[in-house]
Amino acid sequence: MPDTDETDLDATETDEWELEPSERPSSFTDHDRDRDGQLLDDIVFEDGNSEADEASRGLFDDLLSGEPIFENKEVLRPSYTPRKLPHREEQINNMATILVAALRGDTPSNILIYGKTGTGKTASAKFVSEELERTSQKYEVPCEVQYINCEVTDTQYRVLAQLANTFIEQNETHINERIDDLRDLADAAETESNALGDTDFESIEDVEAEIDSLESDLAEFEEVPMTGWPTDRVYNTFFDAVDYTERVVVIMLDEIDKLVEKSGDDTLYNLSRMNSELENSRVSIMGISNDLKFTDFLDPRVKSSLGEEEIVFPPYDANQLRDILQARANVAFKDGALSDDVIPLCAAFAAQEHGDARRALDLLRTAGELAERDQTDLVAEDHVRQAQEKIELDRVVEVVRTLPTQSKLVLFAIILLEQNGVHNINTGEVYNIYKRLCEEIDADVLTQRRVTDLISELDMLGIVNAVVVSKGRYGRTKEISLSVPLEETEAVLHSDSRLGDIEDVQPFIQARFDQQ
Repeated sequence: MPDTDETDLDATETDEWELEPSERPSSFTDHDRDRDGQLLDDIVFEDGNSEADEASRGLFDDLLSGEPIFENKEVLRPSYTPRKLPHREEQINNMATILVAALRGDTPSNILIYGKTGTGKTASAKFVSEELERTSQKYEVPCEVQYINCEVTDTQYRVLAQLANTFIEQNETHINERIDDLRDLADAAETESNALGDTDFESIEDVEAEIDSLESDLAEFEEVPMTGWPTDRVYNTFFDAVDYTERVVVIMLDEIDKLVEKSGDDTLYNLSRMNSELENSRVSIMGISNDLKFTDFLDPRVKSSLGEEEIVFPPYDANQLRDILQARANVAFKDGALSDDVIPLCAAFAAQEHGDARRALDLLRTAGELAERDQTDLVAEDHVRQAQEKIELDRVVEVVRTLPTQSKLVLFAIILLEQNGVHNINTGEVYNIYKRLCEEIDADVLTQRRVTDLISELDMLGIVNAVVVSKGRYGRTKEISLSVPLEETEAVLHSDSRLGDIEDVQPFIQARFDQQ
């Protein structure tokens, strides 16, 4: 069969279908029409690599041949909310004591929750929220919690739009259900004389008038677009939507400091003063923050209103982390899948990271995934150590990738100096190479003082180690060294489109050393 381009085949096929039956080639039969014209199904391309095809067969069969280690891996993810939170009973009880007012129809005090990453703040708050909503349904009290992650929804417009659209959707559902009930009532009233006896309606006309009123309300709801409206219009739409029916709403703002950092405290000001204007509903704010000092930048009125109640989550110690991991591991892994030293080692590593339970869970999950790749039925200490290295490298890659261009240039200068055998690098040496790099990619050259600040920021991120040393009568200087894997960090920097050609400046850097 002659080589034929697939596109040409498609074109030929189309042309032949357009011919009259008597004009079609003899090989083109009605049997082919019955197969919807899929002529290409019968074409065999003889140029295929049979060896490659054979190698690809059974690719996933091999990977699935071993027994799975995990029973439920999702239990080890940060998004999972367990039914029991070890060592957070005090904080959970404090939250419940404050929020119980909502179940009485009163407005709960606003709550600010503080604590470092991985101390159980969000998990505890979500647990309490789920219990609050479950209990409200049990006692038929209109109460709900709305969760917003301010790291994603980080402007006043987005927060208000998300809340407005949520309540608009709820109101529409409520109205449609009410209209259906009223229509059923009106139909029943036409055939049953006492159908309206236990209602507030005296006649079918009253029922129909209520239906018309509800349909009018329904027509007035307008979903807020993600951009384009003035902020005060978005706020008013949210205000009307939340106040349409009687309810107590707790707005949970996770990473609340990110919202304040991005768009100031206008959102918190508007939300915290709503209750003085609302007629049917009540709103309470629950803010969650990793930054204990973010309220220092708030308007005093917002600060006093928002911080009515404060709850602090201290870091976990190694023993507490061990209890948390054991509770999750019992559900996440099959029986006997962990060696005795896995959980203590994960807990020890995470305790060094300021008692971060999220880090401990990531370690345990990653160790299990590495064990599965090894097609072994036991997670061992080596898998935990490999997981520690992998997570650390992933963290470095992500941090370096998201650095501003100027910080990347400073970091690249340090890498190039280390590659050329310079030890105990000082700020002046970094600055000289940094200036050359700026010239090569046509970037603005910052002052040496600003570059020193950028080095300090890289030090705080754990990417470099900068130690101030005394040079006696020559003053003091910073001695800088890289704290992350050199090759991997350099590869991340090269992936930046602006820094991709930096290798070309190597001769200039070498020339600088030759002149010394």
